[in-house]
Amino acid sequence: MWPRTLLVGRRNDVADLKKGARITGNTRDKLAADLKKKYEKGASIRSLAESTGRSYGFVHRVLSESGVELRGRGGATRVKKK
Repeated sequence: MWPRTLLVGRRNDVADLKKGARITGNTRDKLAADLKKKYEKGASIRSLAESTGRSYGFVHRVLSESGVELRGRGGATRVKKK
């Protein structure tokens, strides 16, 4: 069971972690696995950050530490005019 101070609500879900709480050990591993799965299914880092209440940088770092190959930024690319 997770320490009660880390949870908001009653569900045992990594998305229920209290905003700003330090996430370490087994809890961080579960969060990393959850974020990795969602990112590989197409979710953006920004949307994952918003849904978990964490910062973009935190989610980016956790994904990088998990060995995820991060996607490029996308959008329009510059092409030389002929």
